[in-house]
Amino acid sequence: MESTEKIIAKQLLDIKAVMLNVEKPFTWASGWKSPIYCDNRKILSYPKARTLVYKSLARIIEQNYSHADVIAGVATGAIAWGALVAEVLGKPFVYIRPKPKDHGTGARIEGELPPKANVVVVEDLISTGQSSLSAAECLSNAGANVLGMVAIFSYNFNKARRSFEYSNLELRTLTNYESLIKEAVECKYIKDTDLETLEEWRYRPDTWRQ
Repeated sequence: MESTEKIIAKQLLDIKAVMLNVEKPFTWASGWKSPIYCDNRKILSYPKARTLVYKSLARIIEQNYSHADVIAGVATGAIAWGALVAEVLGKPFVYIRPKPKDHGTGARIEGELPPKANVVVVEDLISTGQSSLSAAECLSNAGANVLGMVAIFSYNFNKARRSFEYSNLELRTLTNYESLIKEAVECKYIKDTDLETLEEWRYRPDTWRQ
């Protein structure tokens, strides 16, 4: 039986939610040059892939955080995923803004967060992990008990792993960079000769081709 990591990786490649191009790198919002670009919002347009993803996220939470009271999504990419997961699990849902809104209540957490609630955070993508960890910290500061975080995909950067370890926050993902690259080779999305470049980028993403 194929693993969830492999199945999800294949889905992301098939619908081009993840694109790989060593010859013509993408430019991220951070300014980094990258041979890979991940846009998990695209999954929402494909019912089969969408259902697979949100049910798989819900299953991770059921198996590992069965005492969760609330599901939280990180704005904006994980709002839809968090809401879908919360619906499957029959749990309340909130989402966390990157920063407090500049009008109305000035809230950063949107929705009703009960005092001392056990919360699982849903993310779509983990790169450096800083925005994800900021969201978790926001919930903790509001009095929530953050049990862990689940995400669709992680680049598995060393910086992100260290940040999550330092924050003592457990992260579980459906798939990751290593699984995706392995699947890309098997399905002929990339050539074997591209592997060295792809590995070089992952270990030095901030200076690659600068």
